[in-house]
Amino acid sequence: MIKTATFEALLADAQPDGQGGYIFRLEGKTYQIKDTLEISKIAQDHGYIVIY
Repeated sequence: MIKTATFEALLADAQPDGQGGYIFRLEGKTYQIKDTLEISKIAQDHGYIVIY
């Protein structure tokens, strides 16, 4: 199965954590990230093709 997502849609799922970073959730997993640019790598690790 091919999974695609726009970066903007993924970015909408990143919530500020109150400490300068973000909490990002994808497919039931939660990630603590420092920069929203990490979202692309996480999505790719889940098998997504990210569209910019």
